Amino acid sequence: MSANMNNHSSRLEKVLLSKSKTYGVIGICGVVGNLVARVLMDHQHNVICTDLQDSDNCPFLYTLAEYNPPIYLSNHPESFFSSSDYIIPPPSLSKTSKMFKKIMKSNSQLMEVDDIIEQISPDKPVICITGTNGKTTTTTLLKHFCYMIGLKPTEHGFKTLQGNVAYIPPLQCRLKGDIAVVETGTEGEKGDLKFTIERCRPSCGVITNITPDHLNNGSNFMQYARIKGELLEELQGKTVVVNSDDPTIWGLLSELNYQGKVVTFGVDHAPEGVSKKICWCKREIIIKETLSGLGYYECQCGLKRPIPHYLAKNITENTFLLQTPQEVIEIEMGISGLHNVYNALGAIATAHEVLNIPLEDIKKYIKTFKGVPGRLECVYHGENLNLIVDYAHNPSGVETVLRELKKTYDKLAVVITISSESGRTGDEEIMAKTMANADFIIPASYYSRHAAGKYISSGKIKLTDKEPDKFRSGTLGATEEQVIEGLKKGLECNTDAVVCIGEAAVKFKDNIKLLIDLNMEKNGEK
Repeated sequence: MSANMNNHSSRLEKVLLSKSKTYGVIGICGVVGNLVARVLMDHQHNVICTDLQDSDNCPFLYTLAEYNPPIYLSNHPESFFSSSDYIIPPPSLSKTSKMFKKIMKSNSQLMEVDDIIEQISPDKPVICITGTNGKTTTTTLLKHFCYMIGLKPTEHGFKTLQGNVAYIPPLQCRLKGDIAVVETGTEGEKGDLKFTIERCRPSCGVITNITPDHLNNGSNFMQYARIKGELLEELQGKTVVVNSDDPTIWGLLSELNYQGKVVTFGVDHAPEGVSKKICWCKREIIIKETLSGLGYYECQCGLKRPIPHYLAKNITENTFLLQTPQEVIEIEMGISGLHNVYNALGAIATAHEVLNIPLEDIKKYIKTFKGVPGRLECVYHGENLNLIVDYAHNPSGVETVLRELKKTYDKLAVVITISSESGRTGDEEIMAKTMANADFIIPASYYSRHAAGKYISSGKIKLTDKEPDKFRSGTLGATEEQVIEGLKKGLECNTDAVVCIGEAAVKFKDNIKLLIDLNMEKNGEK
């Protein structure tokens, strides 16, 4: 045992540079194990893999098709241990487990994920994107720009994974590619974003916005904002691109005494409401909102919204005039909505300032970007009705999406499949935002149904025939059956559009499409 422990403490670079060694990865059916194996193989190392799951329950095998490593499924055979010079278990494996003890007793040496991350550099520019909302669209659009200029971004390749925490972004940075543009999230705990960011070794970062939408009951918003600031701490002396229409972000730069290049973006747009946020001086600051939690502000402490370096003016549904310190250029997007103007500005500023892509080229590329699946995705377009799914799952996200849809549709029915990360408070706030922006509301999830109780007399609430059973799996607030039952009720409404919101709406969108097809066949429309 002591000999193996001593072997484990030896420096890893001597091993990873030797192509004659074999690295055994346990947990290949998990996200981290899958990424570890591909990182090692992308750096020309010999890898064998194992997992207790069988092929029917190993969801990401398709990502390994072009690598074709030896894979043992359904068990951990002795040949796996005898063939491995080094064994990498999943980080979740307990040091007291039978498997860990077996590794330590074997002739193979133990290697941890952090050992690999330490010894294999990303060897490419890394851009980390964080924020409460808009991360996915901003990340995907920036990667679109990269593809258009011939750069290949690293892609984790998981078709159904919304993975942006812990080891996922750092490992993605180390996959083959010319540049890494990674979405980096947080679980809301101090140090968890720092854990991810410092392992990514970024050269640049983007902060889209900071709102209290992902907080659990009793959490402190300013503490949450400081967690987002862990990106700034890691990027001291480098470059950050920030939404300066957000007073929380703009004040955070001073609060952390950020020293580096700061590029700002924002919009010139008529306010659509008024809200309040806590300033870093602990006073309440009034925001004349362009978008939820964003807009024009000035605090008694001197914090004031600056004129952004990248300013969108004359905004229509999918066009705007982009004003920069050097030039003014007309932009036409392939996506629509004020929230997507903000997302586009973050991507444009980063592409121009960090990747040195000329604005005239960006103008051509952005027009061809059609958005991210599950974000205001129209899954059915009919003569009298559109059916839309959107991943919005927190109060600001829901308000933003519904405000934009109300600009297009006179009557809007909303099917809520959400279970808020913020608990009861979040569920109630989502319902209040929906009440303010929808004509008909169908609470399809258990938690939205409870939040709808006090609004029954409004006439807007349309209940499904069967009360939804209690269900919550992370942010997945509704089952497949609950989503479909909610949609059926939504289709009964006299409306121009039905929008299903929440993670469950996106997860089960194929089932939604199938229901629409069946309805069309039933009505003789297909």
